[in-house]
Amino acid sequence: MKMSLRGKRRTLATARGVALPVVLLVVAMMLATSAAWFEAALLARRNADAVADHLQAFHAADAALVLCSRALTNGSLAPPAAATQSGEPQAWRRQDSFERQTVAPLAAWPGSVRTPQCLVEAWRIDSRPLARAYLVTARGFGASEDTQSWLQDQLVIEAEGDATRVEHHWRYVVARPF
Repeated sequence: MKMSLRGKRRTLATARGVALPVVLLVVAMMLATSAAWFEAALLARRNADAVADHLQAFHAADAALVLCSRALTNGSLAPPAAATQSGEPQAWRRQDSFERQTVAPLAAWPGSVRTPQCLVEAWRIDSRPLARAYLVTARGFGASEDTQSWLQDQLVIEAEGDATRVEHHWRYVVARPF
């Protein structure tokens, strides 16, 4: 079965007409894939920057919390007046009272927009009347004012004979106060 010359020409013309759209389709798919990878790389970079900023704020708050708790325990930070009400102190929940009463245990924190701060509030525990209890709240900042981390230490100091027992109960504050 021989193909006529006319049939061969028709087959070659059809093949030549299909090659260009196929090449263009392959190039378009490569461009779309490249654009998707570029967007994914940008998103990954933004996420990595956000995680690094939150870690910055967390470490600043952690340093402030440790320094304030240590200063309160060893007496170099004057404790606030004894609590008159039982229950957990609430001044740290109000932004204005927190700003007025904070202590800055560090002069600066590298990469943070503001220095880390802490607030010490006296706490009366009804079940342990001889114990001195404090709620230490620390706030650390990242590279922007909006990136904040809040940590707390529930500190209980109680005399037991000749010794003093100090309890630390650490917690992370999930939603920052307003």
